[in-house]
Amino acid sequence: MSTEKLSNSAGLSHQARSRRQMLLQCGGGFGSLALASLLPELAIAGPSSEAPSPLATKLTYHPAKAKSAIFLFMDGGPSHLDTFDPKPDLNKLAGKPIPESFGRVLTAMGEFDSPILPTQRKWAQHGEGGLWVSDWLPHTAKMADELAVIRSVWTNGINHSGGICQMNTGSQFAGRPSLGSWVTYGLGTENENLPAFVVMQEGKGRVINGARNWGAGFMPAVYQGTTMQRSGSPFTNLDRPQHIEGTQQRAALDFLSQLNAAHAVERADNSELEARIRSFELAYQMQSHAPEAVDLSQETEATKKLYGLDQKETEDYGRQLLMARRLVERGVRFVQCYHGAGSKWDAHAKIESNHTRMCGGMDLPVAGLIQDLKQRGLLDETLIVWGGEFGRTPMSEKGDGRDHNPTGFTMWMAGGGVQGGQAYGTTDDLGLHAVEDRLHVHDIHSTVLHLMGIDHRKLVYLHKGRPERIDQNEGRAYKKIVKAT
Repeated sequence: MSTEKLSNSAGLSHQARSRRQMLLQCGGGFGSLALASLLPELAIAGPSSEAPSPLATKLTYHPAKAKSAIFLFMDGGPSHLDTFDPKPDLNKLAGKPIPESFGRVLTAMGEFDSPILPTQRKWAQHGEGGLWVSDWLPHTAKMADELAVIRSVWTNGINHSGGICQMNTGSQFAGRPSLGSWVTYGLGTENENLPAFVVMQEGKGRVINGARNWGAGFMPAVYQGTTMQRSGSPFTNLDRPQHIEGTQQRAALDFLSQLNAAHAVERADNSELEARIRSFELAYQMQSHAPEAVDLSQETEATKKLYGLDQKETEDYGRQLLMARRLVERGVRFVQCYHGAGSKWDAHAKIESNHTRMCGGMDLPVAGLIQDLKQRGLLDETLIVWGGEFGRTPMSEKGDGRDHNPTGFTMWMAGGGVQGGQAYGTTDDLGLHAVEDRLHVHDIHSTVLHLMGIDHRKLVYLHKGRPERIDQNEGRAYKKIVKAT
């Protein structure tokens, strides 16, 4: 065939092609059509004007270890010195002041010179890795080989408000998106009939800062967490009024959607308006799907017992965690379960009675969650994060309690691609300061994103022309914790 240019009636010129070339190009074209059909559903993590929804599923930056995350937040700050970080010197130096060699730290109550408080715990090694766990957590200890215990976390928040805010958002001050919001922004959702990010609070208390802890900050409001109710309808204002038929509601929502769309044309930068518009449709879908998702009557008695629903002290948190499992099972991306809402872990005095009660209400349900996810084949793709806003000091307060300790404390992760059965990092001999493999809250957040397939350095949101990241340019993913493939 001649290689001269041929002209068509529209005045466009084409280079003549051989039959082989034509077949190759046509084949590539068919591949492009297939790709084009997928692009509306999959958008690269980060902002995308092409995606039909800000919650559309997005591609990860690297192969994800976890598809979803459950953050078990111990509100008030559990004592690492009495749970996962044994320090024999506490008992050797009991009643004496902190040696000058340990330096000084600013404590919430200013009682740095108080004598060292010994621990009354009995410690044992558990699992194949020989992980140390105290007798306050007998059920969690049975899951030792699944736990990656990080003993070297530190934060800037010295009080509850600042500590909880930073552990959730990376900052002690209001205005930044929460970890769940960043995950939702980066990955989207796998379920269009339930919220992508759900928050539950145990007990009658309320977490300090409230919605600030799961808010979207300067991001569009569509990425904020949705709180689940303790009883009745799982989400506020979800039920359709009894006098309204389903067809009536559908027609009203369609008409409202048309009005909202017209109203939004000149208000494209109003994220609250966009979130409100989408919330109506999501709420409609949730009317059918949310009740089923949290219907625990579908669970066997054995499963309910596994979470402690048959015991008064564990029923409340066990119910939360069983619902969390059902939510991630249905594609919810991020679930946060607060234990001791209202800073009930805050043992400034009577730590023995306080932590005996708090560990007793949390230990069995947490172990049950790990075991249940594992036996269902979901643990490998579900990341569990456990911890509070800070730890407790080795010094006593009021003679039988411990003050806030932001300079060194413990968190742990399980499932989701982490190497369990061992401890990472260390604190000093009295558990006051993190000294080896120190991980700031920014590093914890970066590690969570890494395990979920997101590069924290590349997940950027432009706020007023300024590129913002979850770690505020200070974090690093702690890859020692990642299980080798």
